[in-house]
Formats: sequence, C-alpha cells, structure tokens
Amino acid sequence: MLMKLQLSLSVILLLACGFLYKFTLKSSCLFPHLPPYKSQQGLEALLGHARSIVFLETSERMELSPLVSCAVESAAKVYAEQPVLFLMKGLNNSMQLPPNSTSPALSLLSAIDNVFLFPLDMKSLFEDTPLFSWYTQINSSAERYWLHVSSDASRLAFIWKYGGVYMDTDVISIRPIPEDNFLAAQTSRFSSNGVFGFLPHHPFLWQCMENFVENYNSDIWGHQGPELMTRILRVWCKLRDFQEVSDLKCLNFSFLHPQRFYPISYVAWRRYYEAWDTEPSFNDSYALHLWNYMNREGRAVVRGSNTLVENLYRKHCPKSYRDLLQGPEGSVTGERGPGNK
Repeated sequence: MLMKLQLSLSVILLLACGFLYKFTLKSSCLFPHLPPYKSQQGLEALLGHARSIVFLETSERMELSPLVSCAVESAAKVYAEQPVLFLMKGLNNSMQLPPNSTSPALSLLSAIDNVFLFPLDMKSLFEDTPLFSWYTQINSSAERYWLHVSSDASRLAFIWKYGGVYMDTDVISIRPIPEDNFLAAQTSRFSSNGVFGFLPHHPFLWQCMENFVENYNSDIWGHQGPELMTRILRVWCKLRDFQEVSDLKCLNFSFLHPQRFYPISYVAWRRYYEAWDTEPSFNDSYALHLWNYMNREGRAVVRGSNTLVENLYRKHCPKSYRDLLQGPEGSVTGERGPGNK
C-alpha cells in the first residue's frame, strides 16, 4: 500500500514538473531575448541581453501625458524583442510603482512585456564619467534649465556606459533604426540630441561629456544638448550638405538625414496637429520627433479630430490611443487619461 502511494505521488510530481517546464518554455518563447520574469530583473542584468531603447524623465513627475505613453509604447511595438527602458527620477529604489500612483499611462506601460521602469539615480549614473565632478559640485536649484541640462547629461552617460538608442519622450517610432552608431540630423549640418545611438564606450560620447564640463554654460538653452553634439560632430566630421535622402558616413558612425526623424521641421510643428488632405507616408523615416517643447499652446491630441498626430497614435501606439485619448467633450474610452501637458 505504501509503495503504491509513493508511486502515485511520484507520477503526480513528474506530471507537475512537466507542466511547469512546458509553461516556462512557452513563456520564454513568447519573448526569447528577454528574461521571462521582468519583475526580478535588475538594470545591469537586463542590459546584458539585448540592445536597449532608452527614455528618461528627470523631473519628479509621475503623471505621464498620452504623448509620453505613445512614445514608449511605439518603441516597444517596433523593437518587440528588445528591452525598452524608462528611467524616472520619481521612482523609488523598490522598483515598484508608488502605492498612490494614479497614472493610467504608467499602468499601461507597466503591462507591456518589454517595457521596464527603473529609478533614475544620476549620482550613480555619472560615476566613472567626466560628468561626476560637475554633478557633485553643481547647485541645481540655481540652474535655469536644470531639467533639460540634467537630461542632456544623463542620456550621454547612460548610452556611453551601456549602449543602445536614446529617444526623447515625444518621439514616435515607426520602423527599426538599422544603425548601431548614429546621430540624427535636425537640419543640414546641425545635429539633434533627441535621438541617437551608440555601442558602449564609444569615444564620441566620451568627448561629448568632456566638452559638456569644459564648456558648461547653462544660461543658453541647448548649449549642453544639440549644440554640444553639433560642436563635437564638427570636430569628427567634415560636414557637407545632404544629397537627396542619403545618410553621411563619418569615421565609425553615421549622420542620418533629417528625413529619418525630422521630416516636419520645428518651425512647422503645428502641422502634426492639423488634418491633411493627403497624409505623408514617412517612408524615409524611422521615427518622428513631435517637437513638444515648441507646444507652448498646449495643443492636445483629440480623438475624432482626424489630425495627423491622432492617426499616428491610432497606428503606432494603439493602446495609448484606446485608453488615454480624450474626445472633444473630454470623454475617453477605457481608463481616463491625464491629458497632454
């Protein structure tokens, strides 16, 4: 009798182990290049698995706009087998959302398999870079553009340390970027720092961090950002005008044509919030930078408006479109979103 009982228990145990193995295997197959249990992954462990897409939030803000949600969701959709990291200063070190968080956008992003939210610890990030001494001596409360300057510094340090692609939170991804090392031309002979990508420890970024400190001037907006990138780009490259829609090669990285990310220039940013008779295909673009810094008027994306940006949401970030966009009367299907900020 005892032997029969032991045999029955052994069979049950083997069946349970087989089921657990199949379940684990299935979970891994759904997302083969990332660990199956995202809640257990530390930042360092995650970065070793695949090239990451990186977003930053250097304020304490936890209520995210639909545009931020769309940017992160669209990247997760385009780069489905790569980790999409969102580093937020407002997150604590427990790696969990604050218990009082009411942001529908954060809940939406947390539920996407390849999106990972992490605290942004600038002091730790700047260690072993030229930015560390600057950061430990700066009086941030006296800085006019601190949120922008700290973001400019953080993106340089992160991509230099770990590699990957950095994107601003108003960049909507539409197809994969084929380059490992690149800068994005905002206009001919002028670089953006809103999108760029490099392999770890690229010397271009190290030189950018050195220049950041040596020529620091926080009173000029963009001096530590796109103007910095452009200064160092001119040292590394003999720039010339773009010919048609072709990229420029510069030593061991590419300077990508403005059509790749900026088919609509900053002076025409309102075009995103207008209805078009015939919408552009953006066939030459990898992503679209929506120039949210220019949007001082607070233009929102409205459901049913048939604007270019509404149609971009519908196609490239359908979950954000469904759950966060309000209609003309303020109604929204699903969870109520905070609106554009």
